[in-house]
Amino acid sequence: MSLSPPSADDWVALTEAPLDVQLAADWVAVPDCGAVVVFSGLVRDHAEGTTGVTHIDYEAYAEQVLPRLGDIAAEARRRWPELGRVVLWHREGRVELSESSVVVAVSTPHRAEAFAAVQFGIDTLKATVPIWKKEFWDGGAEWARASQHITEVPTSETAS
Repeated sequence: MSLSPPSADDWVALTEAPLDVQLAADWVAVPDCGAVVVFSGLVRDHAEGTTGVTHIDYEAYAEQVLPRLGDIAAEARRRWPELGRVVLWHREGRVELSESSVVVAVSTPHRAEAFAAVQFGIDTLKATVPIWKKEFWDGGAEWARASQHITEVPTSETAS
């Protein structure tokens, strides 16, 4: 799947293609919003209890990823009605060191809401979207030890 902009204001994607962080930042920028916040999660050279990580392979339950990303965007819009645009992208397959594996970007009229919405987006994505990672290092590989059970996307009604 290539990353081509949607006609709506939420752009969710699961792709094997590299994630273009600048494209996400540019796309969420709209005239009525004065704040853009972008989070990009990179593959790093270490993991819990492991050094020398060379790359990560991400595996996704693809049929559930896009609907859940859409649910996260919808809940973010309920919590912050002033959101302009929202990007929620995740890679699958092999991702090399220093490459983005996930991008969350939003625009809002003011910065406080943009920071809050991006933090909600990445935290909720990590907890609710069925994507797992296998870390590879010199001499071995293992499914990430810091994995957690997948939960439902919290709604503002359940968060109260």
